[in-house]
Amino acid sequence: MTREEFRLLTEEGPVLLDGGTGSCLRSMGMPAGVCTEQWVYEHPEVIGRLQREYADAGSRILYAPTFGANRISLGNMGLSEQTEEYNRTLAGRTLENVGDRVLVAGDLSTTGQPMEPYGPMTYGGLMEIYKEQIRCLAEAGVELLGAETLLSLDEALVICDAAREVCDLPLMISFSCEGDGKLYFGGTVAEAAASLEAMGVDAVGVNCSVGPDQLEAVIRQLKETVSIPVLAKPNAGMPVITQTGEAVYSMGAEDFAEHVLKLRACGASVIGGCCGTTPEYIRRIKALL
Repeated sequence: MTREEFRLLTEEGPVLLDGGTGSCLRSMGMPAGVCTEQWVYEHPEVIGRLQREYADAGSRILYAPTFGANRISLGNMGLSEQTEEYNRTLAGRTLENVGDRVLVAGDLSTTGQPMEPYGPMTYGGLMEIYKEQIRCLAEAGVELLGAETLLSLDEALVICDAAREVCDLPLMISFSCEGDGKLYFGGTVAEAAASLEAMGVDAVGVNCSVGPDQLEAVIRQLKETVSIPVLAKPNAGMPVITQTGEAVYSMGAEDFAEHVLKLRACGASVIGGCCGTTPEYIRRIKALL
């Protein structure tokens, strides 16, 4: 997919993303505390079923399950040597499962190691980490890239630089932020969005963080700040942690979809769900849209 094709797609109307992956997999049998990428690699039938359910529900863009498949995050689980295998295989399987029905985005996220001066990670070191993952995803055949749940602008800028060195695929970037739009390592999501638009990112927004009922002001400010598409992929409300450690989210599919419609009115044009959402949430959004 070219960047011009992505722009035209977003101009046709709201583009539906998928919903939660990790939270759904937990309900489908994935134990707590395991490496998600390793588990879906070893259970292709489960992730395949979930991906087909999202395609059935109306998702136009689906993220491959490579969220934490960078060398640093995998290394924390003793799996760094599986970086190339996981990215190529998980992206390839996603294309086989639903690539004839949806666009498949290679998924990237934070390494969990803050950059200087907040932590030990250098620009050069992080650049090589992301170039490796992006190269594997691009060679596997993904049609665009989605970097999500980022915590700082610096991290996002490195991903942008790495992507442009490796390929020319459309790049969507979304941050996890507080309800007032503040990023966890300084600045606001609106300030970050302006910088990323100048860097050539194709869509920018927020994911995870909070529920859609708390993001209207953030999405409105993003729409006023940038001319590129604004992305909204919130959680199903705020979670309550049970005595057994399970996260139970407060917002059902119908309420979630109605609040997401308000985000659409505030300017979001690339829309989906994050933790706690399921294919039913996407199906409900599509019905209301």
